Amino acid sequence: MEALKEGFFIMVIGMGTVFMFLTIMVYAMNISKKILDIVNKYFPEAELPELKKKREKTDNDAEIALAIAAAIHKGAGVNEG
Repeated sequence: MEALKEGFFIMVIGMGTVFMFLTIMVYAMNISKKILDIVNKYFPEAELPELKKKREKTDNDAEIALAIAAAIHKGAGVNEG
């Protein structure tokens, strides 16, 4: 029974330590956000122009159909001959 009490005590200490660490981490992240908001007000990030990629239209429907047919043929286990 003594080992159970000691295990429970160690568990509570460990969980409390993790809870305190996570609480401190959340506050630190909130403070850093506020600091970065102030810094970004005076030194804003340079905005990059959006680059849109043009999709090249290719006419390879026959190759795609052939690849699909080959995959279905191989997946079905169909043997010729």
